[in-house]
Amino acid sequence: MLKPIHVSDEILDDLKARLARTRAPLDEGNDDWSYGVPRSYLSELVAYWRNDFDWRRAEAAINAYEHHEVTVGNVPLHFLRKPGRGPRPIPLILTHGWPWTFWHWSKVIDPLADPAASGGDPADAFDVIVPSLPGFGFPGPLTGFPDVNFWKVADLWHSLMTETLGYEKYAAGGCDIGGIVSSQLGHKYADSLYGIHIGSGLPLDFFTGPRAWDFARNRPLTDDQPADIRARIIEQDRRWASHLAVHMIDGATLAHGLSDSPAGLLAWLLERWNAWSDNGGDVESVFTKDDLLTHATIYWATNSIATSMRYYANANRYPWTPSHDRTPVVEAPTGLTFVTYENPPGIHTAEERVRAFEKGSAWFNHVNVNAHDHGGHFVPWENPDAWVSDLRRTFRGRRP
Repeated sequence: MLKPIHVSDEILDDLKARLARTRAPLDEGNDDWSYGVPRSYLSELVAYWRNDFDWRRAEAAINAYEHHEVTVGNVPLHFLRKPGRGPRPIPLILTHGWPWTFWHWSKVIDPLADPAASGGDPADAFDVIVPSLPGFGFPGPLTGFPDVNFWKVADLWHSLMTETLGYEKYAAGGCDIGGIVSSQLGHKYADSLYGIHIGSGLPLDFFTGPRAWDFARNRPLTDDQPADIRARIIEQDRRWASHLAVHMIDGATLAHGLSDSPAGLLAWLLERWNAWSDNGGDVESVFTKDDLLTHATIYWATNSIATSMRYYANANRYPWTPSHDRTPVVEAPTGLTFVTYENPPGIHTAEERVRAFEKGSAWFNHVNVNAHDHGGHFVPWENPDAWVSDLRRTFRGRRP
């Protein structure tokens, strides 16, 4: 069913009233973000959100695309759709992650659907489907699905694409949680996929085990480690440790505060958008204030922060189990886009990242591995040209 995005005036008025009552904490000596999001910058953003940000303008840009609401397996789903323009468009479902929204794909939708409009080859066209992960925004708060996680979403996506939308075969792409959703599609439903293209090479059992919140996992600090490797481990722990630990262990507790305070919600999201993007110390070089607040308003208006965080704990509580014992585990042809901002310890260049992955990964039927010096965790937003080019290359020669 076609249904444009719309946030009611009542929700927007309540948001402004809550922003006006924000009580900021004491936060001395934190202008460099070393203790987390500083009061000074958050207060600036909160004032902008209350007084200057125009959600209706953002909503109109979002509604330039067609939006649909359907129910699959008793789960209400929202997705954006842009039909492909070319001789043989193939369907492509793009899945976002956390703290993403579906709108983080907005910079790549048009080039993927209509390559010729931006100087590309129309033979590379896709019918682009961009759903919101259930519980991550529209169509509203997720109920009746308390055990939601990535591999259960993969089953929903397969039903959406093959039963609801009627495609016999399709392609999938994703980053963050969306990367492992896509990998699960390439594992369980390989025969129904042209291939997948993902922004990380996480194994499907990444969240399995008693210490799934420990990002370092098999990279403990030791006295004999080279200084650069030790420093990189510490740097990445600072980037990821609180996120994984809280979401895995204590997400529901945090959600009480974030669902009640838009300033608190913004701070939690903002820290990740800042730390995970390749912004050189200036988050607004990647996300303008309007960008940040568009994504934050989607989370706030739908009261979806609690269910979005639940994915982490449920990936561990309801662990992934293989659907077959063949190798590679992900049999569908797989393309990957890496960025050096996320290089693991001991890997310094784009070329080293590609070589290390191709040599060390037995999980994927990888057919196209790329790495780029520009961009961070939000690759399709930060470096959309690279993402589009890499993805197109993955599927060339794989169309009917």
